[in-house]
Amino acid sequence: MEKILIGKITSAVGLKGEVKVYNYSDSTEIYENTPQVYVGETLTGIQKVRTQKNMVVLKLEGTDDRDGAERLRGKEIFVTEDDLPELPEGVYYVRDLIGTQVISDEGEEIGEVTDVLQNTAQDILEVRRPGGKTALIPRVDAFVKDIDLEKGQITVHLQEGLLDL
Repeated sequence: MEKILIGKITSAVGLKGEVKVYNYSDSTEIYENTPQVYVGETLTGIQKVRTQKNMVVLKLEGTDDRDGAERLRGKEIFVTEDDLPELPEGVYYVRDLIGTQVISDEGEEIGEVTDVLQNTAQDILEVRRPGGKTALIPRVDAFVKDIDLEKGQITVHLQEGLLDL
């Protein structure tokens, strides 16, 4: 059973044992729909979920006061693969894209996806090229033509200069 990192506890909130979580996911849905999470290595039930200034606030079972919440500071929060929601067609988890082979629509081997940068207007595939260089390919329809996770392959259309960035 693989555990998936979804957040990290940053601080205690109030006096009743709530904790503030820096959410690594793009929504709070995972916390709302999962009855229990791993806090570090400990499986812990979620009693209550709310948001506060774009942060997730959790009330976890067994943590009933501020001191208990403070002891959880810095702990990472995980779910199992079974807890992940199903995604709509054309939407992928970053972890599923890492390691896929990237080829051009003309059959040229480009490299392997090593990361997906998500702090821009669109996702950007970071691709390690043969020889160790890195290429950045925006995940937009103009460049990414097909993602086939069963084959472990992403097909891209190369425009002049794209690999020179």
